[in-house]
Amino acid sequence: MRPHGGAHDGQRRTRWIGWPAWCLAAGLGWCLGGPVTAADPPQPYLAEPRYELAPHLLGAKTGSRQRLADAGVSILADNTGFFIGNTNGGFDQAFDYAGHGDYCMLADGSTLGVRDGLYLKLRAEHRYGSTIVGNVGCFISPTLIADLPIYDSEEVYLTNVLLTQELSDAFSVFAGKMDTLDGDMNAFAHGRGKTQFSNMGFVFNPIVSATVPYSTLGAGFVLHPADGPMAMVTVLNSTDTTATSGFDTLFSDGMLLSVAVRVPTRLFDRPGHQLLGGTWNSRTYTSIAEAYIPYPDVATPTIRGSWCLYWNFDQYLFVDPTDASRGWGPFGRAGIADPATSPIDAFLSVGLGGNVPVRTRPDDTFGVGWYWASTSPQIGTLITAQFGPIGDGQGIECFYNYALTRAVRITPDVQYVVPALRSAAPAVIAGVRALVSF
Repeated sequence: MRPHGGAHDGQRRTRWIGWPAWCLAAGLGWCLGGPVTAADPPQPYLAEPRYELAPHLLGAKTGSRQRLADAGVSILADNTGFFIGNTNGGFDQAFDYAGHGDYCMLADGSTLGVRDGLYLKLRAEHRYGSTIVGNVGCFISPTLIADLPIYDSEEVYLTNVLLTQELSDAFSVFAGKMDTLDGDMNAFAHGRGKTQFSNMGFVFNPIVSATVPYSTLGAGFVLHPADGPMAMVTVLNSTDTTATSGFDTLFSDGMLLSVAVRVPTRLFDRPGHQLLGGTWNSRTYTSIAEAYIPYPDVATPTIRGSWCLYWNFDQYLFVDPTDASRGWGPFGRAGIADPATSPIDAFLSVGLGGNVPVRTRPDDTFGVGWYWASTSPQIGTLITAQFGPIGDGQGIECFYNYALTRAVRITPDVQYVVPALRSAAPAVIAGVRALVSF
């Protein structure tokens, strides 16, 4: 790798590191100030809706999948393909094709006559092709979903076998194997990297990458009143077990505790949310390669335990008076993490997104956002010793999600990425994403 620029700038770091902390403090103050009772804001990006509500290219109203759905078993499948490339900067200028297949089964125990309020979720997924992470030289993937569930593997993995039991209209418990990509929910910057933004920096908060595995065993509970704050507490295995059942290593190297509260707000008489969360992982850390992000295998001093705090908000500025499911507005995320174990010790992102304000294109969506990822000085020194100077990473993404049909979405996407590795020049990324729901 060719060195480009200097090492991490300590003065600049001192000036910027306070912003995520101030954002977290502001979010905590807002949450503790008391929720404003409000209807749930428009959420057009549900991950797994019921079969009859989900867009699908195949299947008739009288077909076998519809009959299964009527009996209580919904089968959902989609494929997300990327033809995207690095047009300038980075390490190499080339276009690559990659994608992700997602296959879900949702069983409703009430409809099946097993038990009221009982649900089973199964998810199998795989990736294929070559992504542009190596060409760009970045750690935060420009096409996150194309790197999951396991980077550089094209095997099919069972990442969810999750049982949920509703004990009341506002309280549920759950247990099993689960993936964590649906956490850190945001109305405009979420969608698992296939319906909204593609870049990891806008799908969830990368600050959790050192403490939270992608798929593992766990259990927890969630408070979900219809018109109040939602609170979730989860205890998980401390390490990733995407490729195995996870029982052989369950809690063998500690545990992960995750707590999050999401509060509905009503600013300017428009719906929105504030989310505040934190994680604590008690496992032993020996390398940054053990993180959610596919970092190089750089050894670190042996440390027991790590933590992070994160916050996000979404706020509608416009809601279509003729269709309450349509709207747009700003969003943001911030977070801080243990600099001794997390390669990213502070994170900040802001942006604008939602439905296109054009009546003739009611199903189209858009988004534009900027993120900044601060490199931990402790971890940065270790990376510099092997790969040359390192600084903070930044990125901008703009997309337009064009609904060819409800089941086929074409998304032109442009990104500008400043890799943390200073040997990689700032990169201009352009391409197209296609989501087909079967």
